Amino acid sequence: MTVVVGSSVGGVRTAQALRAAGYDGDVVLVGEETVAPYDKPPLSKGLLAGTSTTADITLLTEQAAREAGIELLLGRAASGLDVAGRRVELDDGERLAYDDVVLATGARARPSPWGALPGVHVLRSLADATALADDLRQGGPLVVIGAGFIGAEVAATARGMGVADVTLVDPAPVPLSRALDVEVAGILARLHAENGVHTRFGVGVEGIERVAGGLLVRLADETVLPAATVVVGIGAVPNDDWLRDSGLRLDDGVVCDAYSRAAEHVYAVGDVARLPHPRRGGLVRAEHWTNAVEQARTVARTIALPESPLAHVPVDYVWSDQYDRTIQLTGRTGGTLAHVLVPGPDPDRAFAALYADADGTFAGAVTVGWPRALVTCRKAAGQDTGTSLEEIRQALSAPRPGVRKEAAR
Repeated sequence: MTVVVGSSVGGVRTAQALRAAGYDGDVVLVGEETVAPYDKPPLSKGLLAGTSTTADITLLTEQAAREAGIELLLGRAASGLDVAGRRVELDDGERLAYDDVVLATGARARPSPWGALPGVHVLRSLADATALADDLRQGGPLVVIGAGFIGAEVAATARGMGVADVTLVDPAPVPLSRALDVEVAGILARLHAENGVHTRFGVGVEGIERVAGGLLVRLADETVLPAATVVVGIGAVPNDDWLRDSGLRLDDGVVCDAYSRAAEHVYAVGDVARLPHPRRGGLVRAEHWTNAVEQARTVARTIALPESPLAHVPVDYVWSDQYDRTIQLTGRTGGTLAHVLVPGPDPDRAFAALYADADGTFAGAVTVGWPRALVTCRKAAGQDTGTSLEEIRQALSAPRPGVRKEAAR
């Protein structure tokens, strides 16, 4: 029997991939939440805006689980792992015996350091999104603290919902500072401004206090921002606390080998897993939807066919929908990497930023509103052939067959 602990995308895809790989043992999927497993990227976009429903984002229904031979144990949190005895302990005292176990408990939102006041939200779960949507629909100013992917998406979604007064705050000088260089991030900062979001970059938050009629957000430069709702999006923390007594190596997540193994018959996938990254060097915990899905596939294959284990070789890829643009990143971007900007077919709305190592080897890319460029860049980022940045630039700049003919008609 394989027990999969965690019912988000990494856990669900592992359970499904086990069946696809021909695994004929029992598969048990344990989830802390009582609702059916659901997809999380829409929480800051369509689900928050009300354009998607819970049914739209469901990953696995009870009927689909039965048909696949997957036993769902929902509303049951794991509280401990006995590696030597091969047992998962649940919070109600039940102990599940396993042949293999997959840890897919993900991550939780980093809590607000300024207190859990009414009207102050984080966004990581369906319940979080529902509560935030209720507050946003009541109107009033919104202050979003943290201009990473979650914060930027919430600001964009709120504007689309008709929230008139939205302010995005971050101590970094530009949004998405961990993933982008200053020039490219500055372009995305202007996208927020063009859509009516007030931006306060380069200044931190000193505190949040509840007052009559709402909230006050005090910035380090002594500015005070009134708010009806505050969203704190300052990162995530891996859900590995329940493993403290397991004997597994924990270091910002569950440390694994290249095969996602944390110990004999113990695997980890998704946001909770930290494993060697051949292109970045050292251990990396990748908080990306695509990484969780691809890693789930390799782990399932290894469990189903243990005589031929499959290593997980991640190709970094993440996307973000903001306003009417899709921003996609692949490979290594930002930091001190050299980069060039390549205009897209509509230069006012689409472009690619190509990044390279010191020797000119292509490292990664950011594309905005340009799906074809993303396909080319993502393919190159997953290869070890040493493609040069110049080769990618030329490939993107070359006219597409038939484009001139169409334009002449």
